[in-house]
Amino acid sequence: MNRILASAGALYGLAAVVFGAFGAHALEARISPERIEVWNTGAHYLGWQGTALLALAAVSWCAPMPSGARRLLGTAGWLLVFGALIFSGSLFLLVLSGIGALGAITPVGGVLMVIGWACALAALLQIKTATDA
Repeated sequence: MNRILASAGALYGLAAVVFGAFGAHALEARISPERIEVWNTGAHYLGWQGTALLALAAVSWCAPMPSGARRLLGTAGWLLVFGALIFSGSLFLLVLSGIGALGAITPVGGVLMVIGWACALAALLQIKTATDA
C-alpha cells in the first residue's frame, strides 16, 4: 500500500507541475484571470497533497510505529488521494467546462483532505523517536 500511495504522491506532483504550466501558458490567454486563479488553486493543492503523500510513505517505510499509527497513516494517505482528486479535479473541470455546479463538489474534497491531515497528525503523534525517552 505504501508504494501505491507514494506513486500517487509522485503522480500528483507531476500533474501539479504539468497543470500549473498548462494554466500559465495555454489557458492564460483564453480564459479570465478569475478562472486562472481557480485553476492555479487546483494545481497548488494537488502539489501539496502529492508532497504529503510522499512524506507519509517515507515515514511509514522508515519509522517503527504501533500498528494503529500505521493504519492511521494509510487512512490519511487514502483520504488525501481521494480528497485531492475530488478537490482539484472538480476545479479543473469547472474551469474547462464552465459548469458552475461542479463547484459544489469541491468542498467534499476539501473535507476529505482536512480529515486526512488530521489522521496524519494523530498517527505521527503516536510514533516514538529515539529522543522521546
